[in-house]
Amino acid sequence: MGLRHVFVYGTLRLGEERDINRLQPAPRRVGCAVVRGVMYQLDSYPGVLLSGAGLVHGEVYEISAELERQLDAIEEVWPQPSGEYIKREIQVSLEGVAGQLEQAVCLFYEIAPERVLGKTVIASGDWVRHRVDSAV
Repeated sequence: MGLRHVFVYGTLRLGEERDINRLQPAPRRVGCAVVRGVMYQLDSYPGVLLSGAGLVHGEVYEISAELERQLDAIEEVWPQPSGEYIKREIQVSLEGVAGQLEQAVCLFYEIAPERVLGKTVIASGDWVRHRVDSAV
C-alpha cells in the first residue's frame, strides 16, 4: 500500500491536542480543504456527518500505510472498532494555487449518526476557530 491522503478536521489539525504532525512517520501537509457536512461538538473533540449544506474546514496530509494504521487506532476503527467513527474515502476541494480549487481523494473519519443525537452543531464548521472562540 502506497501513500494516501487524509482529511483531518478536529484535534488532529496543526497545533491542536493530537496534532498529526507529532506522529511518526511524519505526514506531509498538502494544504487546507473543505468538505460538505455538519460538525458537532462531542466532548473535547468534534465529529462530522457528511450530509447537509454546511462546510467543514480542515487540512489534507499525505500519509504512509504505517501512519494510516495509527490513525485507525486513534479513531478506534481498528483493531477493535468502537462504532464511534466510520472510515470513508471522499473527494475534497483543496485550496490550490491562486485560489483555484483542486480535488483530492482522502480518507475521512465520519462520526456515526447515533453519536451526534442531542449534540450542539458547530455552525462555523471550523474546530480551531470554535475552540478559540469558546475559550474567550
